[in-house]
Amino acid sequence: MPRIIPEEWRKFMYLLISVSMFRLKFAVIFAHIVGWLICLGLPLLFLNGQTGSNKTTALLLSPDYLVFVLTYISLFYFHTNFLFPQLYYRKQYALYFLTVAVLLLMILVMQPFDHLFSTLSHPEHIGYVRNINPMPPPRIHVDIVSIFLFLLTIALGIAIETTHQSRQTEKRALYAETWKTQAELSFLKAQINPHFLFNTLNNIYSLAMSKHEYTADSIMKLSNMLRYVTADTRDDYVLLQREIDCIHDYIDLQKLRLSTKTKVRFSVTGNPGFKCIAPLVLLPFLENAFKYGVSNQEASDIIIALNTSPHKISFYCSNKLFTIPQETSPTGIGITNTRQRLDHLYPDKYELLIKEDNGVYAISLQLQV
Repeated sequence: MPRIIPEEWRKFMYLLISVSMFRLKFAVIFAHIVGWLICLGLPLLFLNGQTGSNKTTALLLSPDYLVFVLTYISLFYFHTNFLFPQLYYRKQYALYFLTVAVLLLMILVMQPFDHLFSTLSHPEHIGYVRNINPMPPPRIHVDIVSIFLFLLTIALGIAIETTHQSRQTEKRALYAETWKTQAELSFLKAQINPHFLFNTLNNIYSLAMSKHEYTADSIMKLSNMLRYVTADTRDDYVLLQREIDCIHDYIDLQKLRLSTKTKVRFSVTGNPGFKCIAPLVLLPFLENAFKYGVSNQEASDIIIALNTSPHKISFYCSNKLFTIPQETSPTGIGITNTRQRLDHLYPDKYELLIKEDNGVYAISLQLQV
């Protein structure tokens, strides 16, 4: 069997995903059509079961049937597309059940099914006999069919939305697997900017020639980074402390080429503990800062801050923005690919803000862990 190269494998996986999504959408549309035909045809079954002449045409053309249809269609899509995903899935249970109770009360007051037949009811046509009494005893009438249709609509909405969320989870997992397969072969050469590696080796060479006391320490830091990139980042997540150590080594090695005009401030607050993070997800931001925020003629500050809390990791990086020729732009994985990794590894659990104000480029990243 011929070996499938990464590009062919990627195209095959995306084609498979596209076909699967098309089949899913077609099945959902077909299920909606069939479901509404059955549900909205229910009054016709009640009508045809009565003795007398057929009033099907009169029922379908009556304004009350239109109200009946719009009531349950609006209820279904409001619950399925907004109420259930926006409240229940976000754990706002009290507000969700309160809203459902209000909708049920609305159905009890409107009585759409009974009202539909009461306006068309004539004993000689439909057989829907009402108690014609000049002074009927007061009683509370409950529209059982309307309540049943309400509960059926809510249950169908929950089932459809739950299935949809499950499919979305499967799709994200499939996309993540596709991304991982595509990135595995090119991951090593894309993680660290080659210019950084070459410049660091040159700087270490200069230190060695001058027999500087930091030569051995610099070699060890570079070795630690390369070991982290090549061996410790094969999993989707690593310990946060390992990522922090890599950032420390990266900053120290970058300082070898910086002049006194550039000040680097790196702070870590909170307790990393046993928190985990996607490996090297922060490095592209530092790479950009040291590439675009350094000048040999002007003073500049690079501020890097990492804060940990029980359920969140906050990262901030800012630098003064200098003009960089296009041919020396970074060749690392970049912000775009980093955002794609965040989409796959932290779906709906991250917030990335990037802004430029008065020549200062700032990045703020919030990760829920």
